Amino acid sequence: MTRDLNPRFQSSLCSTFGASSMEVTEMIQELWSGYGRILRIRLEGSSPATVIAKQIRMATTGNHPRGWNSNLSHQRKLKSYRIETAWYRHWSQRCGPDCRIPELLFFDQHDDEILLVLEDLDAAGYPARLTSVSPTQLESCLDWLAHFHATFMGAHPEDLWETGTYWHLATRSEELAALDDLPLKKAASALDRILTNARYQTLVHGDAKLANFCFSESGDEVAAVDFQYVGGGCGMKDLAYFIGSCLDESACEHRESELLDHYFATLRTALASKHPGIDSAAVEAEWRALFPLAWTDFHRFLKGWSPGHWKINSYSERVARNVLATL
Repeated sequence: MTRDLNPRFQSSLCSTFGASSMEVTEMIQELWSGYGRILRIRLEGSSPATVIAKQIRMATTGNHPRGWNSNLSHQRKLKSYRIETAWYRHWSQRCGPDCRIPELLFFDQHDDEILLVLEDLDAAGYPARLTSVSPTQLESCLDWLAHFHATFMGAHPEDLWETGTYWHLATRSEELAALDDLPLKKAASALDRILTNARYQTLVHGDAKLANFCFSESGDEVAAVDFQYVGGGCGMKDLAYFIGSCLDESACEHRESELLDHYFATLRTALASKHPGIDSAAVEAEWRALFPLAWTDFHRFLKGWSPGHWKINSYSERVARNVLATL
């Protein structure tokens, strides 16, 4: 696999870290739609001994697994990688231990390839990847989101997505056109406008699903990866998307109040520490009211993008109908 890595990148890596040689020991995953790979690299005679390299090929035309292969989709994906690069280079240093992310160790770009070299979270104490969560693990993720949103409350998303999340309406005209739920289709612009015009804005991770969290062995510490869709927005977009990514329909409905309470308790504490001038009670009041709208906004995208998706369920339909009745 090492021979598939651009020779310039191989040379730059060894030079930067003072390594005598390097070896790709694992291809962790292919990037969505064939835009590159995530690799684990061993550096001989270096500290750190291993790093994670995100190798991005910007010249690809893409091969979307669900068939969304238009130029619009391609340009959105290219922009997402430019934004992730900007995030790691110019914003990520603001994250503290309460919203842990991998440190950017090295960046290089050559022709149509970008190489982001990141801290190996496995070696840093976050080796677990989960497909289901315990109460402790779930709360760890909610705490991460609350601290992240508090850290960036009021930040202007320069060089990031003006509106974060991968499903926001301005970048998803094709999926909206394919949506056959006419009341939801008609309400799409209003939903987007209300969320975009919320008084309290922060940075949202934009793809805060369970698969993008890395856990300590105990599960009480967590770090997050994949910042292609980080940008401005209401924190409820991340929260609604995350809860829906790791709980089934029944748990989403019956645990909603409990999970919101936990998130906002952490958010209040984090805001008091990071932004004491912000009225946390006002943030909570606005965002609690916006939670079902954020849920409905993602439901709108999902029904146009993949009408048979497992996340489309009776609970989400009821939330959406209740929200539409208030618009």
